Amino acid sequence: MSIGFTEIFLILVVILLLFGSKRIPELAKAMGRAAYEFKNAKETLKKEAQELTENAQKAAEAESKKDDGQQ
Repeated sequence: MSIGFTEIFLILVVILLLFGSKRIPELAKAMGRAAYEFKNAKETLKKEAQELTENAQKAAEAESKKDDGQQ
């Protein structure tokens, strides 16, 4: 079940009727901004998770070296 040209055209006509031709560029701009912010937030979270993982690994290595030195 894929969406064909007719269905897409019908959806666009309904959107045009609901929002009007003046509001559509505003909506598209807002959606673009939201997608950009979402992408930035996702990348930031990914970097923070990577940093936390690296720090945890370094701390575990330091702890194991410390334990090896005491034995």
